[in-house]
Amino acid sequence: MLEYLIITYCDPKDHNDELHVWYKIRETDIAQKWAQRVLLAQSKGYPIDNPDRFYGFGPIEEQEAQAVAYMKMLTDQINKLRIERLPELTTVQDQDTLNYLHHVFEIEHGLLDAKDTSSELAQLLGELNVHVHRCESIQRGANPRHVVTYYGLPKTETLADVDCEHFETDIKDGHVYINYVEIGKTLQDLYLDNDKYIYPEAFRPFTHYSADFVVQLHDDARQGLVPQLKMYYDEHKQFFNDLGYSWQILNKRIGNIPVADSMGVKNIADLIENKQYVKQVQIR
Repeated sequence: MLEYLIITYCDPKDHNDELHVWYKIRETDIAQKWAQRVLLAQSKGYPIDNPDRFYGFGPIEEQEAQAVAYMKMLTDQINKLRIERLPELTTVQDQDTLNYLHHVFEIEHGLLDAKDTSSELAQLLGELNVHVHRCESIQRGANPRHVVTYYGLPKTETLADVDCEHFETDIKDGHVYINYVEIGKTLQDLYLDNDKYIYPEAFRPFTHYSADFVVQLHDDARQGLVPQLKMYYDEHKQFFNDLGYSWQILNKRIGNIPVADSMGVKNIADLIENKQYVKQVQIR
């Protein structure tokens, strides 16, 4: 039985300035399977993709300005490699442009079972996808969290029916959740984004999992989420039924699966405000 997740945070400019935070891995089958995937990623030599992938820190106006500026830089680079130019994002509130940029990523980068990461364009599109989600995070309140991914590890594992019993709609501070690794959007994403560009094939309920995880550093009660998603489903029932998804199927995959919990440490966001870099991840 794997018991602990230990994350070493450090100052991005001084990796010797460390903070070790311990999380207790849950005893559920899915938590143990996730922990084994982390060990596998590490044994295969896959590095953490973006050790500084932290969200929700600093004044929100500053976060928005930085996100928009970075998106402009990315789209300028991508436009040099494409015939059709991408539109420029001028504010994180422009969900329509964010939806379109995500759609371009889905189409040109490829979905999970057909992705291409070999070209410069594909790599830039992958980065574009990450920053689309950063903009959406800022737009929706900039709640603090951080994400750890091992992009190179093949996404071959799928949730068993019993694993789906552990989905939770509420987000809790200090809890670790499996990260969504599909390339596409869930029912919740479609509802929040009001996406008119997405192709049917890019609707992907939470099915695959990997070593990737997110540490949530805030509380978010989502008591009305399921009824809202049921209304959205009913309004677009034909779309989902044509893809073979009933409400009974989708209702089992709403929310996130917790796999670990912080051990006696409160206000982690405050502790790591100046240590927004993941130096090391250990599973014991």
